Amino acid sequence: MKPFASRWLGSTSRETRDTLFMLLVIGWTIAPHVLRLSPWVGALCIVVLLWRGSLALRQAPLPSRWWLVGTLALASGLTFWTERTLIGKDAGVTLLVVLMALKTLELRARRDALVVFFLGFFLVLTQFLYSQSLATALTMGVSVWGWLTALTLAHMPAGRPRLREAAGLAGRAALIGTPVMIALFLLFPRIGPLWAMPGAGARTGLSDSLELGDVAELANDDSIAFRLRFEGQPPPAEALYFRGPVLSDYDGQQWRVDAFTPPALHAAEPGLPKYRYEMTLEPLRLLWLPLLEGTRDAPQANPPLGNMPARADNSGQWRLLRPLTDRVVLRAEADLQGPAAPTLRPFERRSLLTLPPNRHPRTRAWANELRNQTELRDADPTTLANAVLRHIRRQPYVYTLAPGNYLNDPVDEFWLDRREGFCEHYAASFVVIMRALGVPARIVTGYQGSDVLPVDGYYAVRQSHAHAWAEFWQAGRGWVRADPTGSVAPERIRRSLALEAPPGFIAGAFQAVSPDLRQSLRRFAEAMDNRWNQWILSYGKRQQFDLMSQLGMQSPDVLSLVRALVVLLVAAGLAGAVWAWFDARRQSPWQKLRQGIAHELARLGIDAKPSDTLATLAQRLRRQRGAGAEAAAQALLALDLHRYGRPGHHGTPPGWWRGFREAVAAARAAPAQPIAPDAPPIIGA
Repeated sequence: MKPFASRWLGSTSRETRDTLFMLLVIGWTIAPHVLRLSPWVGALCIVVLLWRGSLALRQAPLPSRWWLVGTLALASGLTFWTERTLIGKDAGVTLLVVLMALKTLELRARRDALVVFFLGFFLVLTQFLYSQSLATALTMGVSVWGWLTALTLAHMPAGRPRLREAAGLAGRAALIGTPVMIALFLLFPRIGPLWAMPGAGARTGLSDSLELGDVAELANDDSIAFRLRFEGQPPPAEALYFRGPVLSDYDGQQWRVDAFTPPALHAAEPGLPKYRYEMTLEPLRLLWLPLLEGTRDAPQANPPLGNMPARADNSGQWRLLRPLTDRVVLRAEADLQGPAAPTLRPFERRSLLTLPPNRHPRTRAWANELRNQTELRDADPTTLANAVLRHIRRQPYVYTLAPGNYLNDPVDEFWLDRREGFCEHYAASFVVIMRALGVPARIVTGYQGSDVLPVDGYYAVRQSHAHAWAEFWQAGRGWVRADPTGSVAPERIRRSLALEAPPGFIAGAFQAVSPDLRQSLRRFAEAMDNRWNQWILSYGKRQQFDLMSQLGMQSPDVLSLVRALVVLLVAAGLAGAVWAWFDARRQSPWQKLRQGIAHELARLGIDAKPSDTLATLAQRLRRQRGAGAEAAAQALLALDLHRYGRPGHHGTPPGWWRGFREAVAAARAAPAQPIAPDAPPIIGA
């Protein structure tokens, strides 16, 4: 039995069916945009598309153009109100989505339908301005198939072709063009920024400033910040510190990056083990590359980053001139040690000891009491730092993502009263105490740890691995890392067990059904997404040259790519010409059937011309052969009714050809009884 939707669509007129199918394709195409744009856009599109569907079902007249002009003016005003402009990505996409919905209300001619089709293809492209993920590609692949099907239906004006037939023809046409698309993807030269799509799906990550609670808010995000793969044995989890902004300027409420940090002038300590790694960094709108601690030399980037410094600065930061808005693959080498700077200039020392006046008086008094302990009066910075960390381990401090708001003096209230906080609470309090003890100190933000199990050889580092730690100055050693989080929650550092935010409704349902199912599905989806990133989105000039080398070409360059592409296109053109030559001589199943009918009738002495209809052949057969050919004539009339009656069908009824041949054989065996030319016409011919 046919599905209800198929039977229902089959009972409507062709125009109504094609219109409803096009509305369905439009809804599928704009749905991702509706979810990310202002709510009024989704409401307007839903109302317009449902209204247009109702008009199609009732075959009612379309609204006047003045109504459309008024709605478009209203939508333009709302766009300017929400986006503050009519120019730009979000404003432009908003207007395109609205225009697509409104255009369905003036489908009065074939030209209007073609405008809708090509506007739909353009909207498919705009999806990749926001996301280039595998899910987006698959979703838009279905959209392209739907638009090709609608376009195919528009070019089949006769009869009532089935949707399945049009979809099959559209799919075959797309498959024919697929080899050309693959050749262009593999060989077309990547020409600078013309190939890139800047800013697609960029998110916000680490910032150049920090207030208590900022890192905890970022750590609630479980999305992937970057993926990591090592050549050889990876370092232990507790050594995975990815260095981001270094914050040393403090006003009592907010920590900020120094306005000026000179480039590093000192080499790393020789003889340290080095780890080579590859990082696929998501578009995070960062001004800092969160490279593995101890990355000294500039990494190789694909695509190249024109604003990358040659070396890290004196604080170990890799600061860019412009925010990173594209996915990039970095290959680098690290020794896991902090920045090498054995001297501290006087103005740097003053800045790194500064505390705002009249802030954190109780914590500073606590630090003075610690300093006055007999065993710590002449202690060096490392001993003092160990004393502070020992205090954290011995007191009932709590590591939590939701410590609540600290309103008055956050450091005093956290350190001495509530003792509940996330990593930035511990790092900020540690730095304040060390400065109060006369030790230069600063906060470092970045990421720490990764997922425990690799997927396809890549370790995922998530936003939930965002972290803040401290560094203090030790004469003769330079900057020494101190991570107070390791004292209150050692499993967070040693095993990368980051705190998890409460799951949402869907994730909670999966968790209730099967705790392992959610993780398995997530690992599978992330593995597919990583392969898409590595094989498709990261395919660039270097991969093109590697491909040409594997094909046997020596020292490939851009000119080699152009030559190979031209050769493939010429070969494809020749193959297409040969196929067209054969196709011009190829016969359709109906033409082959007509030739078979003519051949069978010729055995009876009946001359069948290509212009003769089946009814004409049946009448001629009766006139020339008489009653002995009645079965063959009835078979021809049955085929004529099957093909051209209501509803019309392609092909032949089951068993028709065998029955027709048997009827012709019976007519040959029977004596011919011609009917006089002036006899009355045969009923039913």
